[in-house]
Amino acid sequence: MRSYAQSKLVTADLAPDVYREALVGFYNLQQRGVISPSQHVLTIIDFNRSSRLKRLWVIDLREQRLLFHSLVAHGKNTGEEFATAFSNREGSEMSSLGFYVTGHTYTGKHGLSLKLKGVDPGYNTNAATRAVVVHGADYVSEDFVREHGRLGRSQGCPALPSNESSDIIRAIYGGSVVYAHAPRGVAYQSNWLQLDPALLAFARSQGIDSHG
Repeated sequence: MRSYAQSKLVTADLAPDVYREALVGFYNLQQRGVISPSQHVLTIIDFNRSSRLKRLWVIDLREQRLLFHSLVAHGKNTGEEFATAFSNREGSEMSSLGFYVTGHTYTGKHGLSLKLKGVDPGYNTNAATRAVVVHGADYVSEDFVREHGRLGRSQGCPALPSNESSDIIRAIYGGSVVYAHAPRGVAYQSNWLQLDPALLAFARSQGIDSHG
């Protein structure tokens, strides 16, 4: 957890246990070959936090640096100010939990957007068919929060502030990891959170060869 302090995540209000879970998943995905050994960008969304607060962090694990800290929307049927209900179902207009791998960018009705592949069976594997993507939206802003008491909501996409979305998308596209953390009281269990294979992958990433 040395990287937690060096990335200045304490002052950015990222809970240590959420960061730890995200790291375990990241290194398990690397261990299983789902992401490249050279990948070093991790995005975390903490749905335990109010939508009025910045609850998305983009971290460069190699440089141990926080790249972005931003607002992010949840789905219309996931809750008002707080995210409370989640679904992997098409048409649910809910957010989905768990680990994703970023894909290609494209230009859609929201401008530059980013495809996501859900890799957590039972939680987010319909992300592609549901068109759950990262995009910018006018309803994701401090102004909207001041006016409505909460952030605007999406159809299930992790929508970002329009003035930040393109920079964030360019930093995370092409095979990086996104982790959407479950709020307290919402059941979430994942094979990506097994500690032992994650430790092995972490050791490998540090140049420690387990075979001597």
